[in-house]
Amino acid sequence: MYTVIVVGAGPAGLMAAEVLSAAGVAVQVFDAMPSVGRKFLLAGKGGLNLTHSEPIDLFVTRYGPRHQEIGNILQAFGPGDVRDWASSLGIATFVGSSGRVFPQDMKAAPLLRAWLQRLRHPKSDVAVKFMMRQRWTGWCSDDSKSATGQTDNGNPNTHLCFDAAAGSTRSQADAVILALGGGSWARLGSNGAWVPWLKGRGVTVSPLLPSNCGFDVLLQMPSSSQSSPVKSGWSDYLATRFAGQPLKSVAIQFSNSQGVSFQRKGEFVLTATGVEGSLIYAVSSLLRDEIMATGRATFYLDLLPDMSMQRVQAEVCHPRGSRSLTNHLKSRLHLDGIKSALLHELLSKSQLNDSIALATAIKAWPVTLLATRPIDEAISSAGGVMFEGMDQNLMLKQLPGVFCAGEMLDWEAPTGGYLLTACLASGKKAAAGVLSYLHRQ
Repeated sequence: MYTVIVVGAGPAGLMAAEVLSAAGVAVQVFDAMPSVGRKFLLAGKGGLNLTHSEPIDLFVTRYGPRHQEIGNILQAFGPGDVRDWASSLGIATFVGSSGRVFPQDMKAAPLLRAWLQRLRHPKSDVAVKFMMRQRWTGWCSDDSKSATGQTDNGNPNTHLCFDAAAGSTRSQADAVILALGGGSWARLGSNGAWVPWLKGRGVTVSPLLPSNCGFDVLLQMPSSSQSSPVKSGWSDYLATRFAGQPLKSVAIQFSNSQGVSFQRKGEFVLTATGVEGSLIYAVSSLLRDEIMATGRATFYLDLLPDMSMQRVQAEVCHPRGSRSLTNHLKSRLHLDGIKSALLHELLSKSQLNDSIALATAIKAWPVTLLATRPIDEAISSAGGVMFEGMDQNLMLKQLPGVFCAGEMLDWEAPTGGYLLTACLASGKKAAAGVLSYLHRQ
């Protein structure tokens, strides 16, 4: 019987283990964490977004520069297959108003429990063995001790070393699948520690970068002078009073220095130092790359996207009598709370009383970003093992017998089920590649 080591007990690694087990292969899944699927569980805490219901041609475009490579992977396991797979585990799904697909009960834990039950106690397949609290430390040297007593198979690429409570151990198999995740949420296991090990073996790895991330703002403080002081982050008042509050029913427009434009309506959250949330995540890759290229990125915020500039200006100019400007804007435009505070953050007193300047700020408030938040705070990461260094089955050209899957590959996608779908599909693809490799051996 063939044996395969899967390193990483996230969605990609578990899917690979499921495919191999069903084919009669003995699978050992190693992970540094005490339990499986930790990031998967946390990601589904507010409602597990499995995939998206949009047409596959549109779905594939969400993967940006790597849409062709991910599109090839999705051919064998696409969004519809994700729903069928969940159903096979007894998990009913539904399509939300945004087109996103969720489990009926919105929870990740029941799906993971059913999945692990099938992997550990299959009806006819080979049971998957889980080796928890085993941190991969790279490839073994010749003097490493074997934990399994297996006869050397002659392929040093499949001889791996792990650190466990009992000390350093060595394990080998006929093939290896690495599904180690990217560089975000290190406390859940995705810390990018594998990067130097693969680079040391000649594997080309693109730098890991934050994706679906927040940003720190570079704020132009109100002033009547031409040389306004510049401050990083919000004012103490805004950060103290409004950090964590959402900006709802707004739109942002952004064009980078390459002429690529983004415009969308939605919502995001004000943080103590900047911005984050769904609308920001949707454009985060463009914003991040622009900051890397030019040092900053500026998008324009429309506080009233459903109202024309002409209408806004007319309401601003409407006589307010004895009412304060704050009450006037609340009465005429329903602008109050965080939106009103933002206007006072941006504009000087004279500008607030200038109808054209005020209306322009309401419809196109410039928000300049200075930096991404640290990668460990990001929902996901970009960069990783480049597809050019793998064959069509996701086997590393420099390391025959070693395959890669999941977020450690060089791709990124917005939230909306795209991340999980591609992780599952790449796990299935890598497992199919392993089976083909073993057959050739």
